Amino acid sequence: MPVTTTGPSNVIYLDHNATTPIAAEVLDAMLPFLKEEYGNPSSDHPLGHRAHEAVEDAREQVAWLIGAAPDEIVFTSGGTESNNFAIRGTAAVASPDRRRIVTSQVEHPAVSRPCEYLETQGWTVTRLPVTGSGSIDLGVLTQALDTDVALLTVMLAQNETGAIMPVAAAASATRRLGIITHTDAAQAIGKIQVNVDTLGVDLLSIAGHKCYAPKGVGALYVRSGTPLQPLLLGGDQERGLRPGTENVAYIVGLAAACHLAQTRLDAEGQRLRGLRDALWQQLRGAIPGLVRHTLEDNSLPNTLNVSFPGVLGRDVLANAQRVAASTGSSCHSGLHTPSAVLCAMGVAPDIALGTVRLSLGHNNTPADIATAADILIGAFEATFTGASEVSGDT
Repeated sequence: MPVTTTGPSNVIYLDHNATTPIAAEVLDAMLPFLKEEYGNPSSDHPLGHRAHEAVEDAREQVAWLIGAAPDEIVFTSGGTESNNFAIRGTAAVASPDRRRIVTSQVEHPAVSRPCEYLETQGWTVTRLPVTGSGSIDLGVLTQALDTDVALLTVMLAQNETGAIMPVAAAASATRRLGIITHTDAAQAIGKIQVNVDTLGVDLLSIAGHKCYAPKGVGALYVRSGTPLQPLLLGGDQERGLRPGTENVAYIVGLAAACHLAQTRLDAEGQRLRGLRDALWQQLRGAIPGLVRHTLEDNSLPNTLNVSFPGVLGRDVLANAQRVAASTGSSCHSGLHTPSAVLCAMGVAPDIALGTVRLSLGHNNTPADIATAADILIGAFEATFTGASEVSGDT
């Protein structure tokens, strides 16, 4: 049975899209390789052999989760490295007559910023708009593709809204034109079924800390035969694609997390969807004008993105200190900037500033969700009353 996240700090954790706690099973798998099994996988003695075997076993486990072959998995330091490796590594070996990248307007900075960097190197980047539901229109995408495109890079699931992108359909279109397809699956792994052959992608990024493994480990799926230049130069670890002594304990942890994800994926998805919908119903029933930006279907089952009316989302969370969640807005020099993702969806800036992202996880219980809803409702009422008093409204 799930264990409540309300511990000594009495905090209900609803920020799993930002990071997840390390699962107990993951920590147990890691501990031997942080203590007595400290060998270098490249060393030719029993300690090294066991470390090497652990890495290769982990490679098989990660591959199993996504329907890949073990030799198509390259371990990295996390999602940012995997995305940079996929994008910049593809660009480095692209044909001179293919100097364009197609992406979306709602990508994570680990994708958008490498694309911006390549623009300074003479590349052209086409950024596709999204619909009001937060997804790419497949017709618009198809029109943007041509034989001058080297790479399509589109996330599988949007981290703020939970919207699932039409990656499989997009990959079908790119394949006909000889375009490499990459998807950032950091938010999708462990939440929905992910299979590289069903998706048809050539490259797929994984981040361990989004699926109950530790921070600082990830993987890149590289379909056999996909040309890719390493970002780093050094030894021949990871077939020379990612040199450097392997982080054995964390790689083992990633594998254990992938095993957990595979064994509990369907049931957990249904459970989280039920909790998410209960949270929405409780909030909506108490807060007239609450706006939902996450679709009921075709979205991550754990994610609920809502805008509270007439207030800043960050102020609601400041008054709901027992609930750990996120907003999509940012603050610079005292000025609040709405989420670029929501603005790309056509959401008005004043509504976007009221946004809170609530992302549920394995340890959340129905009691957590009911309590969190009560806290958020009270926090909204206190924030709205305070804002009305400051503005002079009655």
